[in-house]
Amino acid sequence: MRSDAKPMATPELKPWAIGQPRRTQESKAGFYLVLAYLLFEFGRPQELIPGVRGIPFSTGLSVLILLNVLMSGKSVFSRLQTKLWLPLFVLMAIHVPIAVNNFWALMTLKDMFLLYCVYLGIVTFVDSLEKMMTLMKMWLGIHVFLAVMGIAKGGVGIGSWMGDENDFCMVMNMAIPFAYFLLFAATKAKEKQKYLAFLGVFILAAMASLSRGGFIGLASVGAYCWYRSPKKLNALIVVVVAVLFMLVLAPEKYWDEIASSTSEQTMGTGTGANRLYLWGIGMEMFYSNPIIGVGQQNFPWTFEIYEAGRTFDGRSVAGRQAHNAWVTLIAELGLSGTLIIGVMIVRCFMDLKLVRTSLSPARSSQKHGQTIQQGEDVRVYLARAMEGSLIGFIVSGVFISILWYPSLWIMMALVVALRNISEVERGDLGPDAVRSRYQMGVLLPKLGGKPLGHLAREYQPNPIP
Repeated sequence: MRSDAKPMATPELKPWAIGQPRRTQESKAGFYLVLAYLLFEFGRPQELIPGVRGIPFSTGLSVLILLNVLMSGKSVFSRLQTKLWLPLFVLMAIHVPIAVNNFWALMTLKDMFLLYCVYLGIVTFVDSLEKMMTLMKMWLGIHVFLAVMGIAKGGVGIGSWMGDENDFCMVMNMAIPFAYFLLFAATKAKEKQKYLAFLGVFILAAMASLSRGGFIGLASVGAYCWYRSPKKLNALIVVVVAVLFMLVLAPEKYWDEIASSTSEQTMGTGTGANRLYLWGIGMEMFYSNPIIGVGQQNFPWTFEIYEAGRTFDGRSVAGRQAHNAWVTLIAELGLSGTLIIGVMIVRCFMDLKLVRTSLSPARSSQKHGQTIQQGEDVRVYLARAMEGSLIGFIVSGVFISILWYPSLWIMMALVVALRNISEVERGDLGPDAVRSRYQMGVLLPKLGGKPLGHLAREYQPNPIP
């Protein structure tokens, strides 16, 4: 029997229909929050705007970044550096009730947790080469602004943790390798001129600080940059130009300051002797508390206890920082903290080496352990720049207490993000390869007619060992 019922028409699917399955575009809110954090923590425009200096922009942005990480549903704990933050927090939490100054132990733990939020944001949301390059452009732009402001202010930073001339020079030393290696990565004349100008501004700002310890950091960065340069002759020309630039523009006072670094007065009763005195007391703190130390940011507060009536040049120097990041580390966190942070730093160098070696062209030549190839992948240049930046921090840290500054921890996040990006987007070369927007000589394979970078979610190659 034939039914008189009319077939029900399938309703037209509307793009706005509630509950309708649709392909949603991933939100970039987390990435933009990361960029905003870098602007307010490093660029610090709030220092220049009356009435807003006290607003905790960085704190608010850190919390928002963490919320976005949690809502993203992505797993970000695959890297050793990320996992090692957790025992570091446990160690720092132990010190909160037992440290001489509980307040500073607690505040430092809080600040490190907020930095961890940003760290997670970077490794989560900086997940493509395009985003990494966007971040690098902004990061370099911020440091150019800092350099210009530092020169205008006579060699001191814009404020906060960059206010001291030695701290400011450390920041410039960490920026120099990025300008240097991106100069070699650039293919257009205007881009090369831009990065060369950045390099000159960073060097000039470092000289304006008149920092003797900063000069040693600058020299170590320069030596590393030349050693890792893909084109040694071109690199030699750049280095010679940079040296001539320094000789011509550096005032006589700068060279007098550098020459006085090892003078009898400096090492006898000056800043050199003062640092040696501080470091000696710091090591006594470590010997008395070898496992967990005296607690984060408690070096100044426990100094008087271990000074035990001794004086430098006739007076006590209690209340001062150690003027050495690594004495600070071993005195405040003992062998436990030194092992945790040491492994994190070593792992960063291992990751960067893996990026460099895995993305180097197969036809490249080898000389003194260095890959020589014109037009290498830009990620190789970024890996070299991050290595140089870490070296700038490590050497500069021998003379200033910078352990708890954001510089090291943000750079660590960039290293992990670069390692993740290099794993997702790498692949074997073949005849059916295409050039990525930021590739220079290294090709990415096609899958289904699309560049590999666009299929990162569907295609997961074997990770770098």
